[in-house]
Amino acid sequence: MADFDVIIIGSGPGGYVTAIRASQLGLKTAIIEKAELGGVCLNWGCIPTKAMLRSAEVYHNMQHASAYGLSAETGYDLKAIVKRSRDIAGQLSAGVKHLMKKNKITVISGHASLKKGKPAPTVVVDGKDYTADHVILATGARARVIPPAGLEPDGKFIWTAREAMTPDTIPERLLVIGSGAIGMEFASFFSAFGAKTTVVEMMDRILPAEDAEVSAFAQKQFEKRGLTFRLNSQASIKTGAKSVTATFTKDGKTETADFDRVILAVGIVGNVEDMGLEDVGVKIDRTHIETDEFSRTGVPGLYAIGDVTGAPWLAHKASHEGIICIEKIAGGSPHPLDPNRIPGCTYCHPQVASVGHTEAQAKEAGYDVKVGKFPFVGNGKAIALGEPEGFVKTVFDAKTGELLGAHMIGTEVTELIQGYAIAQTLETTEQELIETVFPHPTLSEMMHEATLSAYGRTIHF
Repeated sequence: MADFDVIIIGSGPGGYVTAIRASQLGLKTAIIEKAELGGVCLNWGCIPTKAMLRSAEVYHNMQHASAYGLSAETGYDLKAIVKRSRDIAGQLSAGVKHLMKKNKITVISGHASLKKGKPAPTVVVDGKDYTADHVILATGARARVIPPAGLEPDGKFIWTAREAMTPDTIPERLLVIGSGAIGMEFASFFSAFGAKTTVVEMMDRILPAEDAEVSAFAQKQFEKRGLTFRLNSQASIKTGAKSVTATFTKDGKTETADFDRVILAVGIVGNVEDMGLEDVGVKIDRTHIETDEFSRTGVPGLYAIGDVTGAPWLAHKASHEGIICIEKIAGGSPHPLDPNRIPGCTYCHPQVASVGHTEAQAKEAGYDVKVGKFPFVGNGKAIALGEPEGFVKTVFDAKTGELLGAHMIGTEVTELIQGYAIAQTLETTEQELIETVFPHPTLSEMMHEATLSAYGRTIHF
């Protein structure tokens, strides 16, 4: 008889959520974690970065207090900002520990590896064997490094996200390599506190996964805040005694510039090493584990969820994937996860949020589209907040009225996008959205207006 019904390796948003659902389903469950409960997202990613970005937002608002008829003395304490962020991460990690105890989940500390076994691979932690009917890998991912270009973090001049979350200084000159969500969030934070920030991106636009109009608008807003962008460019780094020299290459031409710190934000790689995955037959493609729609790896009794399985690398994707996986294990009939219905959020300033197809993707997929767009400047609540910059964009199938995608940029859009995500899940058409009563005065009214816009019925602009 196996020690457990299910063993989960990794306690991030995928792992711990799956463990709780497994316990709710009556399965004897264990979770294995080699570091802090809550994984990278809770301890060194999603949550602590948002705490830091909140400090930056409040500081920005303090500097513009006069616009609201107020006065405020501005200043900041970097150590206190970092401490607040770390304290919040610690509080939430302790919360996960409480949830494990509450749900009677066995927590095992240490590094896990696998060896062949039945009905699932045997899990080995610090020389001790643990058996289960089902084993779920939720080992996550880490920052990608690029050694040939000198882009290897040294903890001093060249930072990954982890070092950038515990900075000892606000650098006078900062280089961010990569303009995806992670890169732009750190660019927003450090520039808010005075760092002269340059972002280099090998693609032809920043936030390349977003709708092209959102990317263009975001770049203009960032440039107004003093950020500099080098697009269609690659960078190599040479570290000196007190700074680093970056060489930028574009169209065969090179330029150099000096910086005090560099943040690497060039993607992530799955944590698949030193676990014996190949020995038990797991298929790995470019550091990510191959799975089917129910997270099965092809090895009997072995599953994988979250970042270790590939894009999109999002906490909520990992959580939902884990619930689908465990409910299938328990004999349920869950629907497979539709990647096109996973919302994405970037907490830079201005915020960016999206779900579904971009306009270009919809057209490439063969849809005849109706596109709606509504600006923040046409919304009373946005004006009252002093946040008139941004827009909401919708993409509908002209034939059926299906909501194919929605894209937003502006204040608090990360809180609004779930409305469109729900609409997609319910297979709502434009008619239901048009007939829905949105409260006034709210930012959410722009979601209504962006739908009306797609059908030539805009009211307030």
